[in-house]
Amino acid sequence: MHTSVATAAAKRVWTDSENLWLELTDGRQLSVPLAYFPRLLHATPEQRAQFELSGGGTGIHWEEIEEDISVAGLLCGIGDRKKTA
Repeated sequence: MHTSVATAAAKRVWTDSENLWLELTDGRQLSVPLAYFPRLLHATPEQRAQFELSGGGTGIHWEEIEEDISVAGLLCGIGDRKKTA
């Protein structure tokens, strides 16, 4: 099965103390350092666990910490682009 970056979707998401993990619908697994996303890095494990998949798995949203990540962006190596004070 071939999935383009634009249509890649997550079916499972989890974190450990250092990484954000995704299992994609095409069977691939992806690991991204939490350091790419300071809000996730500084969130508690409980806050990291409170997310929802959006767009059929093309996005991940954490309401409490105001973080949104696209699966396509992760596959392209794009980290947090928000300016934080």
